[in-house]
Amino acid sequence: MYPHERSLVKRMAGKPFVILGVNSDPKEKLKEVLKKENMTWRSWWDGGNTGGPIATKWNVSGWPTLYLIDHKGVIRHKWIGSPGDDTMDHSVDALVREAEQASTAKK
Repeated sequence: MYPHERSLVKRMAGKPFVILGVNSDPKEKLKEVLKKENMTWRSWWDGGNTGGPIATKWNVSGWPTLYLIDHKGVIRHKWIGSPGDDTMDHSVDALVREAEQASTAKK
């Protein structure tokens, strides 16, 4: 997943798009992953296990769980497990277009 996330960050540079991560690995492993995978996006640590407070509040029952949230803060998609790069890209592209159109309409 990390290579695809890196490609999304690069492709969406300058657009209304953000990746926010939540990681449940133990801190020592998390530090290794952050460095090895060159994660440039914000990622929160959820206590070092899968029952952390963030996963609990968001009802995460499998890993990875991905939420796609639109520019209004509405969850538009939730995937448990990887949805596949094409599916995710198509969904992200559609929501970024919506956000750009909404921004243009305000001007």
